[in-house]
Amino acid sequence: MAATLNGFHHVKLPVTDVERSRDWYERVLGLRVFIEFVEDGTLMGVALRDADDVVDVALRQDPVRAAAMAGFDPMALCVPTLRDLKDWQQRLDDLAEPHGGIVTGHVGQVLVGLHDPDGIEIRFYHPAQDDPEDA
Repeated sequence: MAATLNGFHHVKLPVTDVERSRDWYERVLGLRVFIEFVEDGTLMGVALRDADDVVDVALRQDPVRAAAMAGFDPMALCVPTLRDLKDWQQRLDDLAEPHGGIVTGHVGQVLVGLHDPDGIEIRFYHPAQDDPEDA
C-alpha cells in the first residue's frame, strides 16, 4: 500500500461552553491556545497545543454532541514513562481533579477517570513496560 500515515493532526472535541472548557484544558492539561475560531463575533472554538508542540486538541462549541459524549473516552494521551504517569496523577491530585487512579490496561498502565467539564473522559496511557528503577 502506497498511502501512509504519520500520526494525528489533531483531535476535536465538542463542548458546551468553549471558554469554560478552554480554561479547564489550559489549567489541567497545561495546553495553550494557538488558534481561536470566531464566527460572527462569537468564540466558537479553539485549538490548543502542549508546550512541546506534540499534542493538538481542538474544542468546538456543540452542546448536543458534547452531551452525547459524556462518559466516553475518545482520547488517551501517551506518556513516556511510568514515572511520568505517576507525575500526572500527582498533578491531578494537587489540582483536586477527581480521577480513577492508575490501572493496568491491555498494554501498559492507564490513568483513568479524569473528566473535562462536559464529562468527556481523558486518559493518560503509558503503553511500555518500564524498568523497575523507572517506577
